[in-house]
Amino acid sequence: MAKWMICTLAALAFSSAAASAQDNRLTVGGYGEVAMTRNFYNDSPYIYAKPDNYRDAPGHGRFDIPHAVVYLGYDFGKGWTMQSEIEFEHTGTGAAIEREYEEAGEFEQEIEKGGEVELEQFWIQKSFFPQLNVRMGHIVVPVGGLNNAHEPLEFFTVYRPEGEYTILPSTWHDTGISIWGQAGAWRYEALMVAGLDAFMFNTDNFIKNGAGSPYEFKVANTYGFAGRIDNTSFRNLRLSLSGWYGNSMHNTYPNDLKGDGLKYDGSRGRVIIGAFDFAYTGKRLTIRGNADYATLGDAADISKAKAVRAANDSPYSKEPVGKAAYAVGMEAGFDILPWFKPKDKEQKLFVFGRAEAYNPYIPAAGQQSATYTEKIRIACGLNWRPLPQIAVKCEYSHRFLKSEYIDEPSISLGIAYMGFFSR
Repeated sequence: MAKWMICTLAALAFSSAAASAQDNRLTVGGYGEVAMTRNFYNDSPYIYAKPDNYRDAPGHGRFDIPHAVVYLGYDFGKGWTMQSEIEFEHTGTGAAIEREYEEAGEFEQEIEKGGEVELEQFWIQKSFFPQLNVRMGHIVVPVGGLNNAHEPLEFFTVYRPEGEYTILPSTWHDTGISIWGQAGAWRYEALMVAGLDAFMFNTDNFIKNGAGSPYEFKVANTYGFAGRIDNTSFRNLRLSLSGWYGNSMHNTYPNDLKGDGLKYDGSRGRVIIGAFDFAYTGKRLTIRGNADYATLGDAADISKAKAVRAANDSPYSKEPVGKAAYAVGMEAGFDILPWFKPKDKEQKLFVFGRAEAYNPYIPAAGQQSATYTEKIRIACGLNWRPLPQIAVKCEYSHRFLKSEYIDEPSISLGIAYMGFFSR
């Protein structure tokens, strides 16, 4: 019933907004993606445990709608504005069958908070002057290049850049307060939001799932602090630094470790992230890149506590989590259409390539190894932009693993839009 009401309200809000398009204080927009992929490798849960058994096994294909987002904003006047984003992921209704690879490939039904209809942003802002704006509500946490620019026309690949998408929450959004401003070529943002939950961390995705919540509320026994600085002093070039600091242990519900006399009482699970990203957008050449490194304190203690304290029917993961993770990537695209249609100023045809390396699991001393998590990925393909708001994407991707495992090649085709319907 709740999901039906969210969908109905979203549809009503959208139609009402469109009918009131003449009001220039109202902003209506959104973005969406459709993707089709053929993976030329097997999807068995044992492919990393027994790779030799699957070298000649058949691959698999999939169709998906990763994200469809409706954006509504309103300017109340006198510096007060509102913004909201309602996101529909994977055409789901909140219940899905997933394979739990850490549990011998068992099929389980997953019920997520808000289902796969999610309120990605909902905040109210007071702007005092360009150098000082205050937001309160549900806010995007702009740590890393992807969280800062996650719309589908802001990267060339069919799916979101894999390295950052693997190790960090994406799109990372949480409830709290943000202060931001811009002065000349400098922009800053500082945030305080709910902390991450160490019991949601795992081997394959590091802290990615730690920003979520399986409950009707977000647990906030601890808090996190994020910051970002952007500089555009150089023509067509943006340089950015961002980071995160906060404890993640004892951020469960109920607060089942703190003060119960266990040896993990003193563990903090401190998460520290440092990230650099840049974007160069020239007349025909576009280059983007990122470098992220994250550390987790008390990783061994967290892994032991999760294995012992996470009940079989709880929403928490029993998988171990490493002490660190990294993601480095770069992509470049060149518009070749002027070679064939020099008078066509609206369309673009980018030939692009992307390379990235990442590892979500660097174990602490005494932890088990998992060398399959260390991956290098290359992708190349085309992006056709028939209009500034639409992209048709095709790519070939190849994921390289350590020699004892099977490489993972694939081809993908996608179409995406991003734009405003009224403003």
